[in-house]
This record gives sequence, structure tokens and C-alpha cells, in this order.
Amino acid sequence: MNRNILDAGKKDQILKVAQDLFAKFGLSKTTIEDIAKSMRMAKASIYYYFKNKEAIYEEVIKKEGEEVKREITKAVDKATTAKEKLRTYILSRINVFKKMANYYTVFKEEYLNNYRFVVEARDRYTDFELNLIKNILKFGIENGEFEIENPDLTAEAILVAMKGFEYHWTFDIPDDQIEHNLDILLNVLYKGIEKR
Repeated sequence: MNRNILDAGKKDQILKVAQDLFAKFGLSKTTIEDIAKSMRMAKASIYYYFKNKEAIYEEVIKKEGEEVKREITKAVDKATTAKEKLRTYILSRINVFKKMANYYTVFKEEYLNNYRFVVEARDRYTDFELNLIKNILKFGIENGEFEIENPDLTAEAILVAMKGFEYHWTFDIPDDQIEHNLDILLNVLYKGIEKR
């Protein structure tokens, strides 16, 4: 078997193990030794694939970030109306963040601001979300559901509101209550942007 394929497979295994450890213990409390021990490898073998722990974390964040975007986009694309798309986006976002502990931590932990790749991941994800919300709003305008003077500003307002609720809704509220709260919030929003 090709050496590159074997290396890629081993690298993926290391990332999976590291992903689980980072989710459980965080970046600061997870060591290369922990990862090596879980892999039943020597520490030096981990360094063959990655320069340091932060390089592993960076790869985990990239991997989870792409998965988050893919899952949210897939869910939103299935919805047929702009209202359904917006609701689906918000619920998908909450559910995906529950599953992706490392990626969510990137958005919440202040000490991670010291890592360039974390700031870049946050910026890329914010751009993704703003574009997604703008596209949903524009779709709603085109199909006659919404009447919005400034879709860009409205998208920013929705995103800021979501960021304000995200931690509480993601970790402190039962799933059935999240949907109820979301419906109340969306009804308020729709009253402001629905075409009359």
C-alpha cells in the first residue's frame, strides 16, 4: 500500500483521537503525551505528523469548521421557504454546535485569541453565517415573503441576536424549549420583515 495513503490514514486517526481529547479536556489540559498514549504510539511518532499540539488543534478546528458549514448548508437547502430556511439555520446551528465541542470552544474561550488560526476560523465562520443569512433574506425578498430595506444590516442584526442567545440555548435549555423560544423570537422578527 502507498506510504502516503498510510500516512494520511494515521494522521486522520490522530486527529480523531485528539478531537475527542480536546473536546473532553480542552486545549490547555491536553498534551501530546495524552494523544500518543490514546493512540498507543510513541510521542515522537505524533511529532512525525504534527509540529506541535497547536498544529493538531488547528487541523481539528478546520475539520470541524468545514463539517459545521456542510451540515448547516445541507439542512438549509432542504427547506423550501425563507422562513423555514431561517428557522432551520438557527436550529441546525445550535444542534451542530452541541456536537462540535472543539469548534464551539473556539468561539467562546478568550485565551484562544492568542492563536492566529483561531481568530481566522472565527472570521471565516462569521463570513459564512452572514452570507448564508443574507442569501436567505434575499430569497425571501425575491419570493415575496419579506420586505427588507437593508438585507445586509438585517443579516448582521440577526447574527448578533443569535450570538447573544447561542451559549444559553446550546447548553442550558432543553431541546423542546429551544424550539419554543426560537418560534417566539422568529415571530417577533417576522413581524418586522414580512411583506404586508
